[in-house]
Amino acid sequence: MSKQYETVIGLEVHVELATKTKIFCSCSTAFGGEPNTHTCPVCTGMPGSLPVLNKQVVEYAAAVGLATNCKITQNCKFDRKNYFYPDNPQNYQISQLYYPICRDGAVEIETEAGKKTVRIHEIHMEEDAGKLIHDEWDDCSLVDFNRSGVPLIEIVSEPDMRSAEEVIAYLDKLRLIIQYLGASDCKLQEGSMRADVNLSVREIGATEFGTRTEMKNLNSFKAIARAIEGERERQIDLIEEGKQVIQETRRWDDANSCSYAMRSKEDAQDYRYFPEPDLVPIVISDEWLREIKEKQPELRDEKKARYKKEFDIPDYDIDLITSSKKMADLFEETIAICNNPKKVSNWLMVETMRLLKEHNMEPQDISFSPKNLAKLIQLAEDGTINSSVAKEVFEVIFKEDIDPNQYVEEKGLKSVNDEGALKATIEEIIAANPQSVEDYKNGKQKAIGFLVGQTMKAMQGKADPGMINKILKELL
Repeated sequence: MSKQYETVIGLEVHVELATKTKIFCSCSTAFGGEPNTHTCPVCTGMPGSLPVLNKQVVEYAAAVGLATNCKITQNCKFDRKNYFYPDNPQNYQISQLYYPICRDGAVEIETEAGKKTVRIHEIHMEEDAGKLIHDEWDDCSLVDFNRSGVPLIEIVSEPDMRSAEEVIAYLDKLRLIIQYLGASDCKLQEGSMRADVNLSVREIGATEFGTRTEMKNLNSFKAIARAIEGERERQIDLIEEGKQVIQETRRWDDANSCSYAMRSKEDAQDYRYFPEPDLVPIVISDEWLREIKEKQPELRDEKKARYKKEFDIPDYDIDLITSSKKMADLFEETIAICNNPKKVSNWLMVETMRLLKEHNMEPQDISFSPKNLAKLIQLAEDGTINSSVAKEVFEVIFKEDIDPNQYVEEKGLKSVNDEGALKATIEEIIAANPQSVEDYKNGKQKAIGFLVGQTMKAMQGKADPGMINKILKELL
């Protein structure tokens, strides 16, 4: 009988913080600038330049630590991690090894098997490296130092996860906590959230961990799930063949669904860490820590519990709305104007989600205002426009955030609520369609739908189908 194996997974998650400037200099952190335009002597490692710590980085790191139930190290300091690589201009990275800012945290995740706690070993602050661009045409590599010195936090979990499902649940939990705090936008595709997967396999029941490998180049949840599955199978095959798993860093190639070795996996002593001589220790006073705690917003779990209590909307809707801070803010701000949670929820769940999917957008890319959504809901509720016109107007609001009142007025989209005019049109439709009238009188209920459709066509969609139905039934 073949042996049964379990996967043991720990994650190192790097998150780019949403500060306007870099961690040790005043260069911009904006994404997408021309290469080497957001640089200065500090972030390009020029001799004699000295780092100055960005206070906001410490606040964001402590806020994430508090939200993930960590102990905050109120006396912490930076260390130098020495290594040589073309994207690292100083030949060292300023990081934290001995006294990281946060330790011993935990988050609760939900999977199909139920709830589970994933422990966090530590969270530390560090600077990002530059970016290598490989030019295959000229067979050379170029370096862009715009990213060099961008502030990062690295969240190191304990090896508590056992499947891709648990890993994705953990990452999603972290992503939402950090987005709600406003500490980062956590966009995997832009690299503002990156996960390295440390994975080993062992026989079920074994207490010793197997030899681990680290997987890099994972820029979507789907790629992470595929990489975990691929690496698990690769390690099991090696063990079954009686070969050794080598401790190494591997790069995942998602296009070909395989990984290849990059370098042997380093340990701390390989980096010759020593205390950073150019920076003083950081002292987080009780008062400063209290201020950071007081600024903490309502996080997703609390928001979900409150929505359940305050608004009469289904759990599925609550889950989807709170799965993005942007969506939750839009929901609450729109309710504050029109006081109609069910209608607001419907517009976000159905039409907004449809258009986001159609335009290949994320919820944080939504640009329309709560004010205009509230106005549209009011127009539909008052019967000023019918539901199909409301959907048509919403598409324009979604793209251009127009004022629906003005748009409906200018385009002449108001419903015809003049019963006399509507009755006259319906009488003409009845006279022109004797067969459908006959079918309806013979018990074919569908025939009335055809007559409603013909009336809507004649009214150019500017009538209330409910009113048409009522008048038709009276006349027939």
